[in-house]
Amino acid sequence: MTIAGRQQQAHSGRIRLGMVGGGQGAFIGAVHRTAARIDDQFELVAGALSSDAERAKLSAREIGLAEDRTYSSYEEMAKAEAARPDGIEAVSIVTPNHLHAPAARAFLNAGIHVICDKPMTTTVAEARELVDLVGRSGKIFCLTHNYTGYPMIRQARAMVASGELGTIRLVQVEYPQDWLTRRAELSGSKQAEWRTDPKRSGAGGSIGDIGTHAYNIAAFVTGLEIEELLAQLTTFAPGRQLDDDVQILLRYRGGARGMLWASQVAVGNENGLKLRVYGTEAGLEWTQADPNYLWFTRFSEPKQLLTRGGAGARAEAIRVTRLPSGHPEGYFEAFATIYTEAARAIRAARAGGTPDRDVLYPTVEDGLEGMLFIEAAVESSRKGSVWTRLA
Repeated sequence: MTIAGRQQQAHSGRIRLGMVGGGQGAFIGAVHRTAARIDDQFELVAGALSSDAERAKLSAREIGLAEDRTYSSYEEMAKAEAARPDGIEAVSIVTPNHLHAPAARAFLNAGIHVICDKPMTTTVAEARELVDLVGRSGKIFCLTHNYTGYPMIRQARAMVASGELGTIRLVQVEYPQDWLTRRAELSGSKQAEWRTDPKRSGAGGSIGDIGTHAYNIAAFVTGLEIEELLAQLTTFAPGRQLDDDVQILLRYRGGARGMLWASQVAVGNENGLKLRVYGTEAGLEWTQADPNYLWFTRFSEPKQLLTRGGAGARAEAIRVTRLPSGHPEGYFEAFATIYTEAARAIRAARAGGTPDRDVLYPTVEDGLEGMLFIEAAVESSRKGSVWTRLA
């Protein structure tokens, strides 16, 4: 390819994407691949879909990857793709937690943008190292806290920022599930096996898997920073190595107070992510089970139901809305918003610039905040549920 051809390729066309993890038996890999396709911004061209070479080949064949772009390790993939004139521009990392940091380092050092599943790492030290590396590399790092992609979450964030709720006093966020009520990790569930294994998951179980989502969405909407927390991490399933229920009190800078509950043993709950925010003038409520709606109530006035794309929708919500009101958008579309925001940032980087100010996606700094949250909660619980500052 000529120099002129490479320059033209660098400024046009779909973003060439690779994937690490997400092979046969993996849930989240297919979700990422679908999200990357929805707005037609990416083309998946390479993958190291499994650490097992044969499974990697079979998985790649199933989704149509070329054999010469199928790799048995992320190290091999980063080196080979960086050397190709048509090599990947970005990589999606969808492995168990313990591989996030080493895989991200390999691709950042190879000059490749990174889109990484959460939590970003398994330790705060690794997270700090990644923050430094991203800064030195100049590459885009997007962390897939996908719930920040819902239009009505963008609406809620804009309403808080504009002062419609007044001064924030109370934040309540919860994320209950029930799929680990019994020890699924003993019955062959690949998803349960690594999530309950401290060597692959890190120091937190449910707090790392879904508690970080709850923490992140509350921070995204309110803009508040936690000063200290008091946590009780419980392991209800006998013999399980990591927590399966988390209950946390939060003290925010500025005086607001909060409560966070995340559980994977709450029978009858599927993915019950819910956020409530209350200020001096008004309050709002949102639930993922009904994501196209946001309840907003001014003090002493009737509740208002705000709808995605309907009357009262703000520009921030409309910007990430794909369908007219009444046609529901959900989980895949919210996930796709994060990928498309990352694509906008990558395209701006292609042109040597920065994305527009309204482009929002979770960053490497958000990943570090998530790890500080996990570490503080684990420490608080270990010491008998005492107030603990985020380092």
